[in-house]
Amino acid sequence: MNVAEPLVQIGLLGEAVDSAPVAVLVADETGRYVAVNRHACELFGYPRDEFLRLRVSDIVVDPDVEAHYQRFVAARFETGASEARRKDGTTFSFEYRAGETTIVGLTYYVSVGWPAE
Repeated sequence: MNVAEPLVQIGLLGEAVDSAPVAVLVADETGRYVAVNRHACELFGYPRDEFLRLRVSDIVVDPDVEAHYQRFVAARFETGASEARRKDGTTFSFEYRAGETTIVGLTYYVSVGWPAE
């Protein structure tokens, strides 16, 4: 196997995720976003650098969002829908699949989502 092949695959995967037609959001165990793709930025109306200063509780409309996120972290996987808030304050129904993953030895929580129809 050529040494470059895995690096090419990683690069292709990174480009595919960043340009995917769904929102991809990566958060830590506290709910702070550590990575988001372009579609998430467009959908929620935030530039990436601003989005990465947000927490799940900044975009999910739920008075119990912190407790809900901690239940998700404990369960390690979840599918569902929630009300989400854009930067301009408008809300929309957001469907998602989310799960725990390990990246470079660290635990993160990846959500893939889209507006509900």
